[in-house]
Amino acid sequence: MQRMVDAGIDITIFFYNPNIHPEKEYLIRKEENIRFAEKLGIPFIDADYDSQNWFERVRGLEWEPERGERCTVCFDMRFERTALYAHEHGFDVITSCLGISRWKNMQQINDCGERAAARYDDVTYWTFNWRKQGGSSRMVELAKRERFYQQEYCGCIYSLRDTNRWRVKNDRKRIEIGVQYYG
Repeated sequence: MQRMVDAGIDITIFFYNPNIHPEKEYLIRKEENIRFAEKLGIPFIDADYDSQNWFERVRGLEWEPERGERCTVCFDMRFERTALYAHEHGFDVITSCLGISRWKNMQQINDCGERAAARYDDVTYWTFNWRKQGGSSRMVELAKRERFYQQEYCGCIYSLRDTNRWRVKNDRKRIEIGVQYYG
């Protein structure tokens, strides 16, 4: 958000994350986005918490690994909704901040974004490598400065399950929702 605002790009945040569980985690992440969007004067569109639809879409993929088919289905679902909204409301470009995370497969994300935008002649997906030119380190600096909530897993219930299994196996404390902040 900060980089686009600094570059003079007129943006709107479209928040559609029915994959985030539990709902407490979803609300924390949404409020952090709203707080920062308001600080920067960015319009924020809340596409609401459509978790049942997400569970239906990923049914049968519960044991897929991170970056696997479940993630593709999840990204597709979210980009399809974003592209539809863009088409219906006169936005000609969509993009995503998902690629800033080193834990995500940027090609997988971009493929999903391009596939969704291709459904509409008037919508383009902007493939931008947010990691380049120190993007990931800038993200951490900004998160510390703003005292953002520190997300410790992708967001979905299966990622939470798998992350906690790994933590227990490696003698680490399980994730506690709502307690970890940068700073």
